[in-house]
Amino acid sequence: MSWQRDDRDEDDRRSHAGLGGFLRSLLQGIPWRERAELEETLMFPAPRTGLTIDNENGRTQVIGEDRSDIALRVVRAARGESAEDAAARAEAIQVTTRESAGELFVEVNVPGRFLLRGKADLEVRVPRGTRVGVSSANGLVCLSGLRASVRAHSSNGPVRVTDIVGDVEVHTSNARVHAECTCGRLVARSSNGKIELSEHKGSVDAATSNGTICCRLGSIDPGGVVLATSNGRITLDLPEHVDADVDIRVDNGTIRTQREMPCAPREKEGRLRCVLGRGGAPIKLRASNGTVSVR
Repeated sequence: MSWQRDDRDEDDRRSHAGLGGFLRSLLQGIPWRERAELEETLMFPAPRTGLTIDNENGRTQVIGEDRSDIALRVVRAARGESAEDAAARAEAIQVTTRESAGELFVEVNVPGRFLLRGKADLEVRVPRGTRVGVSSANGLVCLSGLRASVRAHSSNGPVRVTDIVGDVEVHTSNARVHAECTCGRLVARSSNGKIELSEHKGSVDAATSNGTICCRLGSIDPGGVVLATSNGRITLDLPEHVDADVDIRVDNGTIRTQREMPCAPREKEGRLRCVLGRGGAPIKLRASNGTVSVR
């Protein structure tokens, strides 16, 4: 019996070795199996009016700091048929900069076909008071530590905004929006993605076609709150004391409240209007297919 088990073990080893050799032979035929990476840091004086970044493919991170210049760290990566080919493709990724009317423009261009092209990850450290705009086709966008207005647009990549004092405008096509510890006027749009807003102080205008909206407010200014989704739920956490006029509409779903809402007659199914405190700031919540909760 022991000899039979040894034979089976030997067969198993041969089988795995054969499978591993087969997979290695397949990998050898993949033209983009080799990867190359190039890194550089560029320094610029702080622009007078702002910074605009257009990154075609790759992660873009902008960090506000107590500094007087801009440090741009670029990591270019690409795959190719050989190590030399991958290095050449990484070298071909172009990062261009120019200044116009006191604004610094950074643009990344990745040539080549989709499967063979590479990416450029950017880490940009700027003075806190720099106004920033970022556009990305495919990649994560992160903005933090700024004390000025920011704009971010991503076609296929999430956007994360944290510790921003200034107006925020975010647009994504197929990705999530996350904002935390922000103060000012916040506008968020997503075609297919969740919107998460945490500890925001100021007004909010957020909408998504397919996704949930979760919003927790530290305070509300007279601009109020507008939240809308076609397919998804809405959850709104309000401060303990708030003066607002509430108007909630749901086409196919329910309205839930976990706080006292005086003078809140239901005009019809799926509609609720009431006054919180002394009234004032408008709170409008709209959901076509989903539940709306106010806490």
